[in-house]
Amino acid sequence: MSGRECYHCKQWIEDGEEHDCWTTTEAALTQDLSDDLRDAWERLRETAVSLGEQRIYASHKAIMFSRNSCYFFVRPKKNFLELCVFLGRKLKTPQVRRSDRSSKSKVYHIIHIKHRDEVEAPITDWLQEAYELSDVLASKASRARVKSKPKRKSKRISPR
Repeated sequence: MSGRECYHCKQWIEDGEEHDCWTTTEAALTQDLSDDLRDAWERLRETAVSLGEQRIYASHKAIMFSRNSCYFFVRPKKNFLELCVFLGRKLKTPQVRRSDRSSKSKVYHIIHIKHRDEVEAPITDWLQEAYELSDVLASKASRARVKSKPKRKSKRISPR
């Protein structure tokens, strides 16, 4: 029996067998959640879906919610859901565990959710704000591309 052990997931893979431990699904990430966390996850997902058109997909250990770019994601943990919301401003509130600038125009906020009842205002308001911000930033970026003129390459003559 020849094969190898995957560096990431430690699964044994026979020679010639296909293996992709990076690909995952929402179901795989949420299968081991407690009942309270599963209810919180379902409410969080329903809230996000109600905001409008978007793409929801699993990526490694997180479930991403995006329009043109990701506006929030959820990392299911054993005892809580780790919610990361991208806003245009920094929040100063007890629900936010950590926040920092992620780009010139966005600040990420880490929030822990342990129960379905926590998925209500102000968290739902922040999700709405993040959803709308992603649209605003995308339109600003497209306008900036239209306004900018293509750069001309200058012909430099190098001295010899």
